[in-house]
Amino acid sequence: MNMKIMKFLAAICLLGLVCTGPLLAKDIYVTGITKITMRTGPGVDHKIVAMLTSGSKLETIEYQKDWSHVKTQDNKTGWVLSRFLTEKVPQTLLVKQLQAENQRLVAVLEQTEEKKRALAEKNEFLGDIEEKYKKLEQASADFLKLSDSYKTLARESQDQKDQILTLEKNMNNEEKLWFLSGAGVFIVGLIIGLSTRKKKRSSLL
Repeated sequence: MNMKIMKFLAAICLLGLVCTGPLLAKDIYVTGITKITMRTGPGVDHKIVAMLTSGSKLETIEYQKDWSHVKTQDNKTGWVLSRFLTEKVPQTLLVKQLQAENQRLVAVLEQTEEKKRALAEKNEFLGDIEEKYKKLEQASADFLKLSDSYKTLARESQDQKDQILTLEKNMNNEEKLWFLSGAGVFIVGLIIGLSTRKKKRSSLL
């Protein structure tokens, strides 16, 4: 009879270990809307070591039907009533997490908008530089055209000057030739006139 009782108790203990095993070292949360006590042992006669609010995140060290041994996020350990624990994330904590995520996304959006404005200003600045570069490029092209035109006109002007000098030289030579020709004609006429007079005088003698 004693053997049957011992086997029965062993089966209960084994079943308890099987049932409580999966809950060990899991994240659990304080449920409800009130504060609960965390004590030094599994019972109300043990000393209170902390007050836990709803939504507090805990880690299970040992789970039992009435009391569970847990550890807080600041590494405090103690015992709390198991009926105030749940594996589901409390709605209040979810709301806080969503609010924090929303604030993070808002900050990211503001940073993105700031970067967008900075890029827009940079693009506008680059657009101004590009426009100035195009104007400078056009002015340079016009300057090169004017320079080529100036060089062409300078060559034409020099050619004309050379032609004028050549004409002036030719004209001077022609004037000298005409002067010499006129002088020659005058001298020849003078000689002929003198010889004619001499002939007339000799005939009179």
